[in-house]
Amino acid sequence: MSTAVFVHAHPDDEAIATAGAMMQGVELGHRVVVVCATDGAVGEANESKIPDGLTLGDVRTAEMHAAAEIMGLDRVVFLGYRDSGMNGEPTNDDPECFWQADVEEAAKRLAAILRDESAGLLTIYDEIGGYHHPDHIQVHRVGLRAAELAGTRIVFESTMNREQMQSFADDPAFGDLDMSEEDREAARDEFRDQELGTPAAKISHAVDATPWISRKRAAMAAHHSQIDEDTFFLMLPDEAFATAFGTEWFVRRGATRTGEPYETDIYADL
Repeated sequence: MSTAVFVHAHPDDEAIATAGAMMQGVELGHRVVVVCATDGAVGEANESKIPDGLTLGDVRTAEMHAAAEIMGLDRVVFLGYRDSGMNGEPTNDDPECFWQADVEEAAKRLAAILRDESAGLLTIYDEIGGYHHPDHIQVHRVGLRAAELAGTRIVFESTMNREQMQSFADDPAFGDLDMSEEDREAARDEFRDQELGTPAAKISHAVDATPWISRKRAAMAAHHSQIDEDTFFLMLPDEAFATAFGTEWFVRRGATRTGEPYETDIYADL
């Protein structure tokens, strides 16, 4: 058995993108560690979600530990950088934010964790960070360099299937959601207009998360400051939720073959 380290940008990213793959690793007997670059303190949240005396970063840190417990993960580590906020926000210029971090210095922090864990497998994001978020792009850059420094030979990029994401714009499930037509169209446009993730032909692995889909949903809900019962994700009926989140997509660095039929086990070579 070996250790797999999953690197994410903010609390809740891990539950949305790789919960199934992480729980698969746990069931296979591997040690599974999640590393978060920031505490997500710049995320949006209703003030009622933040108890007196706490910051949003405090709340989201606790939420991540709660989600990790649901998924059965072995360790949660924070790299200690500030949340950079969405692309184009003034917070991108904060000298203490992850986006502004020196890649080599940040990679050394991550590499120290990889060495400490004797990590056999590392997951990061694709080169556009899935959806062009500065912190996600930085995870890609920092993760690649950290793998070089630590000698971690198996590296996967967590991504989205671009064609699948675009197809969600026309999913009939949108018509069943309890939201205004304006909000519904905005959600459709988000899927339709953005070039998200990676083209299907360049993806190497598709992990079936449906054996753990109820726990994945619970892990996402544990991030209640960001994903509450009125959030689009959790408003989806079970079948539509499984369609949207039941497959987790990865590109193996250096893969000799991509596209269908996809490989299904990112742990196969550990």
